[in-house]
Amino acid sequence: MTRVGNEYELTVDDVAHGGWCVGRHDDQVVFVRHALPGERVRVRVTEETTRFLRGEAVEILTASPDRVEAPCAFAGPGKCGGCDWQHASLEAQRRMKGQVVTDQLARIAGIEREVVVEELPGTPDGLGWRTRVRFSVDDEGRAGLRRHRAHGIEPVDRCLIAHPGVTELGVTETRWEDTKEVEAVASSTCADRAVVVTPTKARLTTLPELKASSAVLRRFKGGRVQAVRGRRGVRETVAGREYRVSAGGFWQVHPAAGEVLTAAVMEALKPLPGETAMDLFCGAGLFTGALAEAVGPEGRAMGVESGAEAVRDANYNLRDMEQVRVETNDVAAQLREWADVRADVVVLDPPRAGAGVKVVRSVTGMRPRAVAYVSCDPATLARDLAEFERSGYRLVDVRAFDAFPMTHHVECLAVLVKRGATAK
Repeated sequence: MTRVGNEYELTVDDVAHGGWCVGRHDDQVVFVRHALPGERVRVRVTEETTRFLRGEAVEILTASPDRVEAPCAFAGPGKCGGCDWQHASLEAQRRMKGQVVTDQLARIAGIEREVVVEELPGTPDGLGWRTRVRFSVDDEGRAGLRRHRAHGIEPVDRCLIAHPGVTELGVTETRWEDTKEVEAVASSTCADRAVVVTPTKARLTTLPELKASSAVLRRFKGGRVQAVRGRRGVRETVAGREYRVSAGGFWQVHPAAGEVLTAAVMEALKPLPGETAMDLFCGAGLFTGALAEAVGPEGRAMGVESGAEAVRDANYNLRDMEQVRVETNDVAAQLREWADVRADVVVLDPPRAGAGVKVVRSVTGMRPRAVAYVSCDPATLARDLAEFERSGYRLVDVRAFDAFPMTHHVECLAVLVKRGATAK
């Protein structure tokens, strides 16, 4: 008989990757949401496997001193799955994220290194930072957010971690007929806003009036985005350079992340005039632009990105620098074409799945003096760092940034150099 729906009392021992805490019931591992390490809780089982149970803490019997009242009414068992740690102080959130990164590096890569998560400026309460929010729409046309590990939608009147520019659009205050999803995008550096609508039918129905001016775009099956009204995206400014970012494309969602990560990458690599710099998974060209300015007209900045729209953005954003070359291609395939290139410094900023063995081996085959790996998933980062180690590169530094307060996500920067070399 299934144990889903059963309730058990247990003590939570530690934090785990993915916004979970870990406890045991009758010698079976139980992953628990909405708990904190050291707490005694009542858990309702939501999933069962042969190896472990998953559940939600529906009652706190003994509370941790790190526990706070969740600011959002939609955070909690059975509700919105967007935030994992609203019930923890921000200091505790960063401490737990640091522990997760430390544990993943040790368990997967055999790297013993204590990681401290750094606070990003501008969001002292951990709210109002997310500049891109994808709302799901239920059968009644109400915009909301997905419940955790479920298809159900939690209608919300507002999302507290959403940037004010997103909230001002009023997406959750109207009805969306024949609509599957509504992605709201707000620039963190100017007044640009965009809404990307995914309809349920082949024809886009009449859209409701938004509370603030915004470009409107349509997302087709397969991900292609078409402008309906206004700009195709928003403008962002980082390190004095303006970037055009397509509404459906990738950009760091925390307003301070672009500046902080760019500065951290440049500090780590210290690219020199005349060098060849490579930016893999380059998106709209954020790191490519900074690298190109550093290596100058006598150097080269080479970017690769699989998304054609992002490459169009990157080429537009960096059109004033002749030393820039951005290719539309799968990164592994493009690196095979560039097998004879001698790169001095390399940046990788892959999606959550990580770079993978082929990319890591191609990068190390170019013998760069330094590699900066930006990652939003400590597990795939650790996996790839182990491959770098096997390929003759050693880790010299790891930094972590709280670019996603209230969630379990954390942005990391790992810096590697050739074994036997000294970091500059």
